[in-house]
Amino acid sequence: MAPAAASGGSTLPSGFSVFTTFPDLLFIFEFIFGGLVWILVASSLVPWPLVQGWVMFVSVFCFVATTTLIILYLIGAHSGETSWVTLDAAYHCTAALFYLSASVLEALATITMQDGFTYRHYHENIAAVVFSYVATLLYVVHAVFSLIRWKSS
Repeated sequence: MAPAAASGGSTLPSGFSVFTTFPDLLFIFEFIFGGLVWILVASSLVPWPLVQGWVMFVSVFCFVATTTLIILYLIGAHSGETSWVTLDAAYHCTAALFYLSASVLEALATITMQDGFTYRHYHENIAAVVFSYVATLLYVVHAVFSLIRWKSS
């Protein structure tokens, strides 16, 4: 019973209680750090366009999906149905896996940056890697607690 209590119970919150329950409070930080990754990758140069495309896809997809889930939870669209708990867990597990792959690829691209890239672009990529790993950690923590909530529902 302790894990369900720690994760805010076996149901999803509605209204502004989304911002007061754990792990749903992490939505705010996922939104912020995902947006920072999106901005930094979009403004920097990456030596491999395919890597930049994947990182942009992941950051934009997760940003839009997180925003959509926050809005749906705020308006109470889930109506307390347990299928939404499954959706929440599946989304956060997928997002954690996507962000992990994007973080590793962005770090690899930053490490292999050669001459011809400015100091500013290199530092933007370093910041993008750091924020990407922070977003990955947030999604992993949220996924773990969403799975605990899913198991207890």
